[in-house]
Amino acid sequence: AAFPGVPCGGLYTIIMAAAAAAADGAEEPGMEAEAQELPLGCGGAGGSPAAGRSPDGEERREPPQASVSNGGDEDGGRELVELKVIWNKNKYDVKFCLDSTGAELKQKIHSLTGLPPAMQKVMFKGLLPEEKTLREIKVTNGAKIMVVGSTINDVLAVNTPKDAAQQDVKAEENKKEPLCRQKQHRKVLDKGKPDDVMPSVKGVQERLPTVPLSGMYNKSGGKVRLTFKLEQDQLWIGTKERTEKLPMGSIKNVVSEPIEGHEDYHMMAFQLGPTEASYYWVYWVPTQYVDAIKDTVLGKWQYF
Repeated sequence: AAFPGVPCGGLYTIIMAAAAAAADGAEEPGMEAEAQELPLGCGGAGGSPAAGRSPDGEERREPPQASVSNGGDEDGGRELVELKVIWNKNKYDVKFCLDSTGAELKQKIHSLTGLPPAMQKVMFKGLLPEEKTLREIKVTNGAKIMVVGSTINDVLAVNTPKDAAQQDVKAEENKKEPLCRQKQHRKVLDKGKPDDVMPSVKGVQERLPTVPLSGMYNKSGGKVRLTFKLEQDQLWIGTKERTEKLPMGSIKNVVSEPIEGHEDYHMMAFQLGPTEASYYWVYWVPTQYVDAIKDTVLGKWQYF
């Protein structure tokens, strides 16, 4: 059909031009979408997202790198100190946080030895304070930490026969006359109370003093002193001539009796062998320390 005012040949030209334009648009789809995306900050050819950004235009962040311990003197920022823990002839090399407390060190010792914290005496320049850190008490690399104590099984194994032996001795003593009246003891007691003996407090129980118990007599009438080396688990019996260093575990029993007329003092014996012939006698022991001596030597723990 003819269009008014358009020549026939001109109409053909218009139709062909429109078809060519449609074909050109089909060859490059998405151009309009690309033009809309470019203002959002995407770059590069073909409208790809810019490096460091997500497709929606937000900046991408790299995940943090995990810290890796190099096995040196710090672990996760915590400063470590190298210790040598010594218990029951066993030695343990330990790395421990310098800002941990004495209580936490006891837990570490428990994991190494099986020794419960309540049964431990931990020594570093004296008794280790539980509430202070190792840094506060100036623990340095290579420090030696002494541990004294027995596991529950060890205590039961040691104490049971000692307790039974002690009961047998007490029963036997009840059948005899008082020890202080027996001839072998009278010759020492008749010398009277030593002038330099430590003061006594009757009716009171006290912990062991931090100084040796001195001013007492032994069975020969010579002066004797008792020193309790808790960090070494030893009892030192000293005289003018020599000092005997006895492991507390080697002492079979401890017996005592008040001295008639001077009940604030006791006579005491340490059984060093299987029979009464091995008793080491000490006279004029202040009564307030008698129970503490027995508990310490026989393995019943006190808390200092």
